[in-house]
Amino acid sequence: MKHMSQETEIERAYRGATPGSAVLAKQAASLMPSGITHDSRHIAPYGLFMSHAEGAYKWDVDGKRYIDFFGGHGALLLGHNHPDVTAAVRDQLGRGTHFAGRSELEIRWARLITQMVPSGEQVRFHASGSEATLMAVRLARAFTGRPKLMRFQQHYHGWQDDMTVGYASHFDGTAPIGVPEAVASQTVVVDPYDSETVATKLVPGTDIAAVILEPFGAATGKVPLEAEFLHRLRELTERAGVLLIFDEVITGFRAAPGGVQEAAGVTPDLTALAKIVAGGLPGGAVTGRADIMAGLDFGAAARSGREKIYHPGTFNACPVSAAAGIAALEIIRDGTACTRAARLAETLRAGLNEVLREAGLSWVVYGQSSAFHIYMGEAPFEPRALGREGLHR
Repeated sequence: MKHMSQETEIERAYRGATPGSAVLAKQAASLMPSGITHDSRHIAPYGLFMSHAEGAYKWDVDGKRYIDFFGGHGALLLGHNHPDVTAAVRDQLGRGTHFAGRSELEIRWARLITQMVPSGEQVRFHASGSEATLMAVRLARAFTGRPKLMRFQQHYHGWQDDMTVGYASHFDGTAPIGVPEAVASQTVVVDPYDSETVATKLVPGTDIAAVILEPFGAATGKVPLEAEFLHRLRELTERAGVLLIFDEVITGFRAAPGGVQEAAGVTPDLTALAKIVAGGLPGGAVTGRADIMAGLDFGAAARSGREKIYHPGTFNACPVSAAAGIAALEIIRDGTACTRAARLAETLRAGLNEVLREAGLSWVVYGQSSAFHIYMGEAPFEPRALGREGLHR
């Protein structure tokens, strides 16, 4: 049996091909925990350091070119350095990066979102997707007066305290390290495939304020959900007076110009957005019903006598992110980019499955819209069972 520390042939080849990344990884290790800035970049023996990117490609510091299937964690539907987005950013850089005041850009940006996203009546901007889901939950609690949040196992909604229970661990509801038990106890973690339990918890009189989920299923459909489940969940939440939150940080403007909610015909009460919404730059937003969004409104608070939700944020609607977001959404709004990306992904999935069949492997490549996943084992389903054109049939 190979000793755990013994280097494999693949590892030796990797090191030999990436000496520049090896040097930088060593420097980073002394400056940052594990030498990384994002947990997904924790790779043995080290992750690649990139120098530049263009279109569907990116280059490492050793000059090697790679096809980029990750697309900026899903933020780059239009690829790297799309000329229209890049031009908008350059123009705004010359005008200013931060005004500590308002700009017309935020109006144009918000208008596009409300026009494209079915649930969008009003918008509040943030600097990231984690902030967007955090605000969506706070709005729901303020609107309903209820304390608890229901979420589904392995669905990712950011790294904040409410969202750590039952994502990658602590499926029993106990608190992950650094999270108070009092906070963890307010999160109800459910298996989305246990429909009976979901239904029994979503009843009139419940103390659950909202249900949040990735509408494609965990990890952008790695553990997929049927569209019928979304319709059933909408019925259950409406009956119980529970708000439904779609986390479309990845699927927004990707599954369709209006996200999964447009493609599936299910309108949530609130939607969390990021990634594509800011054209690949830092940025996020919550959009949803105006009566719920009124929890952030000074005038509404004064009229109702209710406390307003406090929400500052140095980089909310950052002008550069707004410019990038406007440029990207104006391209995406007619659906052409979404359709092209979905067709390319379908071609990729079909081609990879053919390669697997020819190799005699029982693995399967599957996915929805422009996402794909590789199941390295005896596949429990046929690839076509997961549907085409973005949603399950």
